[in-house]
Amino acid sequence: MSPTANVISTENGRSVHTAAAVRQRPVFPFTAIVGQEEMKLALLLNVIDPKIGGVMIMGDRGTGKTTTIRALADLLPEIEVVADDPFNSHPRDPELMGDEVRQQVAQGVDLPIALKKVPMVDLPLGATEDRVCGTIDIEKALSEGVKAFEPGLLAKVNRGILYVDEVNLLDDHLVDVLLDSAASGWNTVEREGISVRHPARFVLVGSGNPEEGELRPQLLDRFGMHAEIHTVKEPALRVQIVEQRTEFDQDPQAFLERYQAQQNEMRQKLVDAQVRLRQVTIDPDLRVKISQVCADLDVDGLRGDIVTNRAAKALAAFEGRTEVTVNDIRRVITLCLRHRLRKDPLESIDSGYKVEKVFNQVFGEAPTEA
Repeated sequence: MSPTANVISTENGRSVHTAAAVRQRPVFPFTAIVGQEEMKLALLLNVIDPKIGGVMIMGDRGTGKTTTIRALADLLPEIEVVADDPFNSHPRDPELMGDEVRQQVAQGVDLPIALKKVPMVDLPLGATEDRVCGTIDIEKALSEGVKAFEPGLLAKVNRGILYVDEVNLLDDHLVDVLLDSAASGWNTVEREGISVRHPARFVLVGSGNPEEGELRPQLLDRFGMHAEIHTVKEPALRVQIVEQRTEFDQDPQAFLERYQAQQNEMRQKLVDAQVRLRQVTIDPDLRVKISQVCADLDVDGLRGDIVTNRAAKALAAFEGRTEVTVNDIRRVITLCLRHRLRKDPLESIDSGYKVEKVFNQVFGEAPTEA
């Protein structure tokens, strides 16, 4: 919490802060982004249910990957955090609290609450493990008997979005660390017998260009969803994208105001979907068929089954329903399974088409036109 923050109200004797208005660089609005529906859907579903496990976005250069992810982070509503806490601890949910905050809650301490934008952290390619995970000052720990922990990027991004551009160029060991934290929701740092643990719940978004190399299958499988994006080919759509970008660059404020109502509507839709998600059900017969698709595709492990179920529920919640339909499954299953298929160097069939073909066989559905 910065010293320029303002107290805006008091709840049950606790101060509620909000960050002072600062002049921030304008962000292109999410609802104004044209095309790339597959990427946008995958990102929205992961925001509704972070347990889906993140998104891997592979595609051509200059297709708006970074712009879309920044726009999503800017779209999300502010979250309540414990003021001055380095881990963005939730004031009421123990699973999202650091150890110190949890102890204070147990002791009945009234915690000052702040409103904060959902954190988005860009992970630089040259980042070290210490920069990502944090470090322990051994000398201070030994001399003063305290756990002198210097938080890293995983502390900063708790309850936010961690974006790794060119993730296929990142050291495999670091990718493993990120995926472990994203899956468990905790980051543990151990040095010389001293151990520090803190919450690290975040949506992991990786992007890359397939021309520069693929991720190892073991790591790729750990991402919940895999979106493929391509350069827009239709001339009219390209012109529309160029004109929009030009208008935004010339007068960002006027452009943002034009989309403000749509942004507010989408923001509320996401909040409602997060609440509705707990009530969404999926018919047992549909669950069996999802697992049948995974089995027929020879998908290793059960991650594919779990993620497809989660993503279908998130989509139903997003569209205001409490029951998953076959169409929900159709729309998410390729995103959830295409990167889990075993690669056959002699096979030219596209993985997305292969998933759709097996889906149609199992669910008895006629193929839909693109």
